[in-house]
Amino acid sequence: MDGPGLGALLFLLVCGLVVGESRSRDAVRPEKLVVITVATDTTEGYQRFLRTARHFNYTVKTLGLGQEWKGGDVARTVGGGQKVRWLKEALEEYREEEDRIIMFVDSYDVVLAGSPIELLWKFGQFDNKVVFSAEGFCWPDWSLAEKYPPVSNGKRFLNSGGFMGYAPQLYRIVQLWKFKDDDDDQLFYTKVYLDEEFREKFSIGLDHKSKIFQNLNGAIDEVVMKFDKNKVRARNVAYDTMPVVIHGNGPTKLQLNYLGNYVPNAWTHEGGCEVCDDDLLDLSEVEDEELPRVLLAAFIEQPTPFLPQFLEKLLTVNYPRSRLSLYIHNSEVYHEKHIQSFFESHKDEFPSIKVVGPEEALSEGEARDMGMDLCRQDETCHYYFSVDANVVLTNPDTLYILIQENRKIISPMVSRSGKLWSNFWGALSPEGYYARSEDYVDIVQGKRIGVWNVPYLSAVYLVKGQTLRQEFLRKNIFTLSGVDPDMSFCKSAREKSVFLHISNRDDFGRLISTSKYNITDRLHSDLWQIFENPVDWKEKYIHENYSRIFEEDYYEQPCPDVYWFPIFKDVMCDEFVEEMENFGKWSGGKNEDKRLAGGYESVPTVDIHMTQVGYQEEWLKFLQEYIAPVTEKLFPGYYTKAKALLNFIVRYRPDEQPSLRPHHDSSTFTINIALNHKEIDYEGGGCRFIRYNCRVESPRKGWSLIHPGRLTHYHEGLPTTRGTRYIMVSFVDP
Repeated sequence: MDGPGLGALLFLLVCGLVVGESRSRDAVRPEKLVVITVATDTTEGYQRFLRTARHFNYTVKTLGLGQEWKGGDVARTVGGGQKVRWLKEALEEYREEEDRIIMFVDSYDVVLAGSPIELLWKFGQFDNKVVFSAEGFCWPDWSLAEKYPPVSNGKRFLNSGGFMGYAPQLYRIVQLWKFKDDDDDQLFYTKVYLDEEFREKFSIGLDHKSKIFQNLNGAIDEVVMKFDKNKVRARNVAYDTMPVVIHGNGPTKLQLNYLGNYVPNAWTHEGGCEVCDDDLLDLSEVEDEELPRVLLAAFIEQPTPFLPQFLEKLLTVNYPRSRLSLYIHNSEVYHEKHIQSFFESHKDEFPSIKVVGPEEALSEGEARDMGMDLCRQDETCHYYFSVDANVVLTNPDTLYILIQENRKIISPMVSRSGKLWSNFWGALSPEGYYARSEDYVDIVQGKRIGVWNVPYLSAVYLVKGQTLRQEFLRKNIFTLSGVDPDMSFCKSAREKSVFLHISNRDDFGRLISTSKYNITDRLHSDLWQIFENPVDWKEKYIHENYSRIFEEDYYEQPCPDVYWFPIFKDVMCDEFVEEMENFGKWSGGKNEDKRLAGGYESVPTVDIHMTQVGYQEEWLKFLQEYIAPVTEKLFPGYYTKAKALLNFIVRYRPDEQPSLRPHHDSSTFTINIALNHKEIDYEGGGCRFIRYNCRVESPRKGWSLIHPGRLTHYHEGLPTTRGTRYIMVSFVDP
């Protein structure tokens, strides 16, 4: 359409309607608006405030930067008078400017959600020259509540975290301040407002319905996010208003952090994360030897599946080894052998390695404090990268990516495969424990991509060394009373107003489950993890060429309807054999067999059944996940139930049972997996299919034969002439 756009129309409204019929003062242009705030430190909250101000092109003047704060602990008690004194000084230059509008807001816990034009237009709707924000609590003196003018609808009480007005009026108000820096600013403004003479003289009103100022304390349920395609606003549903200033006063800092992930337009449905690239650290031109130094801290605090794989993945971090030092804390005696093996193999690859074992008897919190302090005390330690043993980092560039994000604390998002369990919480309950935020599922599932300010993270995170030395000076970050180490760390960060960021902008890896890891009566407990940690189980045990069976027909047919394909890695074969030998209760190869329902085996072998070692359910899961798809590939039209009553490992020895007489298997089909190497571990052996006079005499370790069981494939086990041969056999679909 022709004519002025929305922005121009709003500007005309400001110029023409702000005054109204009841006023004679000139229209106020946006350039006459100055936002004044207070910040003694450039905290992340302050930087967030500035980002929102820049987004709308506000003119901001900051008071107090680099100065000592003497206004008291306003987060816990009264105070803040220093802000009034600074404002009193700052307004001197505007005292005579009748058309100058000043908005004063806090900065650490404030975000701006609308433009200067919108702000001025809304201000013009008030019949006041000064407007303070309003809330539902009469703080800090509840006895003053009855002195407030009655309000039929809206918030009744003044809040000093946000107010605006014409400069001369504000100047005259703050001239009344004659108090100390640690006296309460809100009490001062309240008494001015409650004085009817002052209220009329300075034309002071309250924003009862959050048209301009939204205080979150006591109003969290009133505020929702309103999404448009490329715009996000906070909306007050109680009064149907769209506030311009969002103030996370009191105990609502976490809710403000949540809103700040989106407002204003930080993340939109159309544009995604629109601020994620704003402050990235560019390392593209930095030579390896000039990259930041990092202390990588690994924590093994409970028996953990696949620990050797975790340690080896530390070596795949794509970062110069010369810039990477290593600290390992292990509290589990069971894992000492894994740590020792890793240390002996790689101790010369890092500038320094410090290993603290269970003999030191450190608590988890003490061990984490020690690791963080190693970086804190070393001025050359630029980053502290903490990784727990239940984290599988599959992205070798994780560390590099996190450094580039340029945050004080940032964690790569990892979750359990196929589940919603992750290493962060999107919200906290009133008691300080887990609560699910509205966006949690979308973030975990990757439907919303970005860098998120969250109240809790764990397991893996990067901390700037400078942050440790400036904001985490206390050394017991992980040992606060009454909470676990991770919650202690996050609470410490929140108390210091240090944001906890989580990124799901890349695929970083996953979490593994440790809850059902039994190390008490097993030699290789990882074998049992097919249910709890199926991805890691597959990665460790399933042959690297398994998928080629389906993609490239990667299998052989040595005999009619007999197929040969890769299924296990060597480690699976070795651990199976070692587990059985450790169990040791081999059958005697006799016909009488109490393990069977009828107590009789017509074709006995020296074997151990999976039921004996508690592996039956895990083996059936393996058959369903890995054998059933192969069956359907090789025998089209047959769909297996993957059920098997007899699953067992057979041992052949020349002096024990070297061979097996001709027989049919009691199965629809049988799998026969070689668990060791011919010509290395044994000689002889193999299988002959009598009907076809076809022999398979050179089975490959980790490869499986699959063949029909009944009717057609009458077969025998050929003699083992030296050593010991092990095979894994399943009679499937009996």
